[in-house]
Amino acid sequence: MTLPAPNLDDRRFQDLVDEAKRLVQERCPEWTDHNVSDPGITLIEAFAFMVDQLLYRLNRVTDLHYLRYLDLIGVRRFPPAPARCDLTFMLAAARKEPVTVPKGTQVATESVPKRTEAATESKVGQLEDPIVFTTQADLLIVPCSLTHLSTGAVGSVPVDQSATLAEGTGVDCFSRSPGQGDAVYFGLSNAVPGCLVSLTFACAPAGPGVDPRDPPLEWQHWDGEAKDWASCELGGDTTGGLTQDGVVDVHVPGSHAASVVGEQRAGWLRCRVVEARDGQPTYSATPRLMSVSARTVGGTVAAFHADVVADEIVGMAEGVPGQRLSVQHPPMLADEPMVVRVRAREGTQEWTEVSTFAASGPGDRHVMVDRAAGQIVFGPAVRQEDGSLLRYGDVPEKGAIIQVPYYLTGGGSRGNVARGKLVVQREPVPFVKSVVNIKPAVGGVEGESVANAAARGPLQLRIRDRAVTAEDYEELAREAAPEAARIKCVPASDQGVRVLVVPRVEAANMSFEHLQPSKELVRKIGLYLDKRRCLGARVLVEPPRYQGVTVVARLKARSGSIREAVHTQALSALDAYLNPIVGGQFGTGWPFGRMVQSGDVHAVLQRVAGVELVEDIQLFQADPVTGDRGEPTQRIVLKPDTLVFSYRHQIRVGD
Repeated sequence: MTLPAPNLDDRRFQDLVDEAKRLVQERCPEWTDHNVSDPGITLIEAFAFMVDQLLYRLNRVTDLHYLRYLDLIGVRRFPPAPARCDLTFMLAAARKEPVTVPKGTQVATESVPKRTEAATESKVGQLEDPIVFTTQADLLIVPCSLTHLSTGAVGSVPVDQSATLAEGTGVDCFSRSPGQGDAVYFGLSNAVPGCLVSLTFACAPAGPGVDPRDPPLEWQHWDGEAKDWASCELGGDTTGGLTQDGVVDVHVPGSHAASVVGEQRAGWLRCRVVEARDGQPTYSATPRLMSVSARTVGGTVAAFHADVVADEIVGMAEGVPGQRLSVQHPPMLADEPMVVRVRAREGTQEWTEVSTFAASGPGDRHVMVDRAAGQIVFGPAVRQEDGSLLRYGDVPEKGAIIQVPYYLTGGGSRGNVARGKLVVQREPVPFVKSVVNIKPAVGGVEGESVANAAARGPLQLRIRDRAVTAEDYEELAREAAPEAARIKCVPASDQGVRVLVVPRVEAANMSFEHLQPSKELVRKIGLYLDKRRCLGARVLVEPPRYQGVTVVARLKARSGSIREAVHTQALSALDAYLNPIVGGQFGTGWPFGRMVQSGDVHAVLQRVAGVELVEDIQLFQADPVTGDRGEPTQRIVLKPDTLVFSYRHQIRVGD
């Protein structure tokens, strides 16, 4: 079997001759004799023969040579990026002492049978390797109890109701006619950052008029970083908006801190009445609490899909400039700048990572790290015209042991697992009974291909690590965060630029909240661009605007087609087409600012298997947050910073 050869230029001898003759007609119209007997044509054919031989040799350039050429101009491939998610550890029972889940705890998916060609219904292939996530920080699950209860209307100082609650006569949560901003405050004995708090309620029977499945309430915590109230996510609410006995599980973010409400200092949570949406029932009377208790039942910590390699010896120094040493588990994932230890006779030295040796002097202990190739590179030496050597960075002494204290390996799109899949503890944690990821893992990206790096090389030569044009900002942002799915730069109103970031989300796990980039991703891009922007330029990194689009269509199925199958395939086709990451005509994501037209949607639905005729189509603008829908239209115009989001289509399939 012969190896496939790249085809960098598919022109052949006759193509080159014909192209040269066309140029002769354009540039030298007085040259009219194009027969093979003309001496000029003979020279053209000789030139075409030589170029054909050159193209033949050029098409034999391998990927390895490409990598070497890219390395000469300072272009290194992006390494894989690990998927990330939050893991929630549940306690077997509430504890009076704190429980610690140590950093580096591993959680995996369940092993499932691998289907192979030889596997049959009675014989299944071997098990697939589980996907393993590692916690990136210690999780301290702090016990708590309810110590204070306060209530307050909007604009007023909260009133302590702890004594009234203890009497058992009941406490009104809000004012007699609840309004927006009314709140009930729960003071915990300790601040519980990153913990899951379970509040158990006994409520007086009443009919406050709200929909128990959708009450106009928001749970908040005191954010010690922002010095303000911030939203919390609920793990569950069986009280129907504090209207019946039940339990509310609150996921408290890691920025929770103790504060003073009224005159009481505690770790405060609050439940606040918010403005009801159109058609959402609101409170006609205040709910009444008879008793409340609180306890910590778990905690949440960030984790990533990567393996940690510690204290690896990569080789021995040869005492020469430009030495390259390879790690045992490439590629290395992008992480904090690496520190390399050199154990020499004088003792252990720490060498720091730099992006380039251009500013390194002869005595600087610097290394460069090629994470995609998994290599540690020491500074080179360049021979000058007078024969002397100019060293860019120090060289470790011969025989010194080179050790990498810590690096990450693994990553890739395989780690983008759905929610509820990470449930297996690789090692037991005392007092912890279970673990689960309540949200899907996102951000896992494969390493950059050679073809993509080759296309990026000329752009990097032009940019020179400085952002001037919009394309420069986009390219540098991709260098800072290759795990981002899409990046777009648009002008800002104050003579600055807005860098719009779309995180990478699998289509099966996509929801509107997952399309918002994380604070870590925004911060990383912002810091990288801040060092490379023009003086005086203001750079704002944020998510794009998303316009929800609802399609209401009536289809006619072909004879013999199953209507339920046609309905499912039509919805899938719309979700794939109206997608900010994999949608659009070419499957590369919906173009920024491109309008949505009913004719394009008609063509998508007409291609669905089993559809005989698309009888009617209407488009509606929709708000993915509130669910509000506009008037029917035949096209939806988007602003340059806006992408579409597929939202609750309504498809009717008839015979």
